[in-house]
Order: sequence, then structure tokens, then C-alpha cells
Amino acid sequence: MPLTLVSALHMQLGSFSKVTPVFLAPMAGVTDLPMRQLAIRCGADIAVGEMLSADASLAGSRKSQSRTQHSRDAGLRVVQLVGNDPVTLANAARYNANCGAEVIDINMGCPAKKVCKKAAGSALLADPALVQTILKAVTHAVSVPVTLKIRTGLSSDCRNGVEIAEIAQRAGVAMLTVHGRTRADKFSGAVEYDTIRNIVSAVDIPVIANGDITSAVKARQVLDFTKAAGVMVGRAAQGRLWLPGAIARALQGGDYRVPDIADRFAIMREHIQSLHGFHGETMGHKIARKHAGWFFETELGEQYARFKREFNALSCQDAQTHFIETKQAEIVDLMLRSERNTQWGTLAA
Repeated sequence: MPLTLVSALHMQLGSFSKVTPVFLAPMAGVTDLPMRQLAIRCGADIAVGEMLSADASLAGSRKSQSRTQHSRDAGLRVVQLVGNDPVTLANAARYNANCGAEVIDINMGCPAKKVCKKAAGSALLADPALVQTILKAVTHAVSVPVTLKIRTGLSSDCRNGVEIAEIAQRAGVAMLTVHGRTRADKFSGAVEYDTIRNIVSAVDIPVIANGDITSAVKARQVLDFTKAAGVMVGRAAQGRLWLPGAIARALQGGDYRVPDIADRFAIMREHIQSLHGFHGETMGHKIARKHAGWFFETELGEQYARFKREFNALSCQDAQTHFIETKQAEIVDLMLRSERNTQWGTLAA
């Protein structure tokens, strides 16, 4: 059924303008160009690129080159930068803006050990003074909007999300996304929607709520409770990259509609083919494995492990394509019988 929101707010971000936007979250090693293109085509409002190191010495690496790829059909070009040095981040922001970035997002939310041990990502929340210096340096370096992604704090003993949000607003940040967990929580435990609500109340800039947004109903509940300007969908879109678009349609007053089985299979098949083409013969089939695995897990219930194991054993693109084509009837039949499809319909009601 259509969903209506209480006191929805109109959000402007560069050339983008909408009430209650739905974002696809930046996920390293996941939201590459093929995934962003398909997510936008399926109705997501904004698909944020994978985090990109601000270190100029890494600009020529395969990973960095891949993560800077963009096309107009991937929507608003949002480049997320990670680092801990104000000058380096400012230079990287300037460089990417000159290369066409329409929004610069600063990552202060990643809880990964390899990022935090370099005093970047969510580790920066431990140093509000440095946060302020970084944000001022970046906002002064570029004319495009600068946004920030954070967590609620370092741990349950140090929740300083409100303080960081106020610093961000004073520094000229245009929008703030809050993952409602601490750095210590990583991705476990309950999401602190009350903390997100407190942050929304403390600042005037738009705040996007992130964390366990798994359906249109959940999105509406979170928006009504927190009064956030929009939501960001992360891990729930893995294997279901149509989900942000389905939520977006519902929040605009349309019906929440899970794509039918034929469409979901077709999206998966196109996604795998796009990954092959984008990443090439050497890496394409390797990267496709995890995306296919997420699809099997979300669609096939208890049978997913067998398909994931068989697919992961394939060592080239042609073999993966042949597998999808020859197993289509069996996969579709299992999708029909999977109780997960009924559960999605219930969640969407």
C-alpha cells in the first residue's frame, strides 16, 4: 500500500532535489559502477561510490582507477574520500571535483580495522578538533557540496555524534549521514535511532538515517521517529539491488512492489554480465562470485549453499554465464518455493 510520511522535508544537494530521498550506501568492494548503474535504473535516488583513498600515491592503483569510474546513468556523482590529513583530503577533494565529482563525501564512519588503524574512518571521531580542521579544509577547497558520513560515536561510553554533527554544520557541511551504531559495534546490535533523532534535532542541515533499513515499512518507521530527511540502504541491498528503488517509490506514495521473480532473475543476470565487462577477464568472475552468492542467499533459502558452492568453483566468465543460463529453470523454481518472497511481501505491506 502507499506510504505517507509525517512532515517530509525537501532536500537539495547540488543538482539533486527531492523529498525523502533513498540512497544506496557506499560499500567498499561492493558498490562499483555496475551496481550503481543498476540501482539507479531500479529507482534508487542516489548511489554513492565506494570509498576512495585521498592518498595521491594510490591514484594509479587498479582499485583506485576502478572506483573513480562513473557514467551519467549512475546518477549524481558522489565521491567518498577516506583519509586523516586535512591537506591531503582537501587536495583530493579539489582533484575529484575538477574531474567531475558533483558531491564530495568524507568517510568518518567506516569501522574496518584496516581503515581505523590508519586513524581514518570512524577512528577520527576520537578527535573532534581534527574533524573540524578536516571539514573546514575540504569545504574551503571545493565549490561543490561536501557531505559527511559518521557513526554515533566510538563506543557506548563515547557517543559524540551530536558534537560531531554540530562541528560539521559549523564547517559548512551540506548533509550528514549517520549510521546508528558506534565504531565498536561495527554492524552488530540494535541501531540507535534515538541517537539519530537527537542529531537531527541538534542541527539544521539534512540528516540521512542509515542502519538496518530493510523495507519500506522500516524506512517509514525510521523517518517518522527520527525526522531524518532521508534514508540510506546498505547491506540489505546486497543481492537485492532493486530494494532502494522499491523503498523510494513507496515513500513517494506509490505501492511498494517487490519485482517479480522473472525480473529479479533478469537483474541478477545483467548484474553478473556487467561485472564481467567492467572488471575484465582476470577479476570479473572473482568479483561476480560474492554478488551471485548474496543473490542465492536472499532468494533460495536453505538451497543457497549448494548454488553458491557450485558457482564459486567456476573459474572463468564463460562458465559463470553458462551456469546461469542452464540453471535458470531450477533457480526460478526454487525462488517460487522460497518463503523469503512471502516474507518480503509481508515486510512491504
